[in-house]
Amino acid sequence: MLHESFVKLFWLHFDSVPEAAAWFHVNPVTVRRWLSGWMDVNPMAEKLLIIRARGYMPDDTRWTGFRIDEDYAVIVTPTGRRFSPKELDSWAERVDEYHALKRMYELDYIPVRSNVVTPLPFRGGRRAKEVQGDTVTKEKKKEYRKIRAKRNK
Repeated sequence: MLHESFVKLFWLHFDSVPEAAAWFHVNPVTVRRWLSGWMDVNPMAEKLLIIRARGYMPDDTRWTGFRIDEDYAVIVTPTGRRFSPKELDSWAERVDEYHALKRMYELDYIPVRSNVVTPLPFRGGRRAKEVQGDTVTKEKKKEYRKIRAKRNK
């Protein structure tokens, strides 16, 4: 990173030299030397500043637009939605609860995808005529269990 780029990015994200020194874990004198150009900027400090400028998110196209708001400790989506750590943690519990309810009420719903680009599955020497997957009723499941029980005997 060029010195001029570092200085511009620095002042976009920090209000004062002591604040930046505390964030980089260096003395304020070191930060002043970096800004004046008297001393080359530590490469790790450059990387940390770039990470902060990106919003602490990985350098991956899937995370484009996401950022972390330090003041409120939330992840901000590109649409502006904010998720707190507790909210994100509860997603795993919600998914577990959803699957438990599915098992409890025996609802094995597999949605039929209408926008499938890949060819139909290859089954035993020939292609399947149609995409298989639909709602399985309780009665149908009971029939499957009876057939499986007879086979296992």
